[in-house]
Amino acid sequence: MDIRVGQGYDVHAFEAGDHVVLCGVNIPHTKALKGHSDADVGMHALTDAIYGALADGDIGQHFPPSEAEWKGAESHIFLRHAVKRATDRGYQISNVDVTLICEQPKIGPHAVAMRNALAQIMGMEVDRVSVKATTSERLGFTGREEGIASMAVATLIKD
Repeated sequence: MDIRVGQGYDVHAFEAGDHVVLCGVNIPHTKALKGHSDADVGMHALTDAIYGALADGDIGQHFPPSEAEWKGAESHIFLRHAVKRATDRGYQISNVDVTLICEQPKIGPHAVAMRNALAQIMGMEVDRVSVKATTSERLGFTGREEGIASMAVATLIKD
């Protein structure tokens, strides 16, 4: 059995706006996340975790921010690409775990919707998808509410 684990990390700063997109869910907020695509920090970290497990680079190598075609792109495109690369190589994604690091918006009320969205995009059972959050106790850029960070882990298995 071939078991691989990958980790991902991403961060996006806040800018003017009225919502953020996190793990595929639009959440009303007093700010938006700044990025070349939709800046879904959770989905970006998860995408990188899958690429990492495959030893297949990172999201920027597959979807360079210097290319205009990815401007404003929805992040499910990136995640689906990573999942397809895994399945094309014979791997099944066993489970994924995403942690969002922010003071605001509050993630708890949206975590179930995020898990469902990620499970649907990835073609997985929702009980194999974890989304949780923590604050940084008002320390650093996330504590000052300047942006959101995310960490993710993905486990891939090939029989």
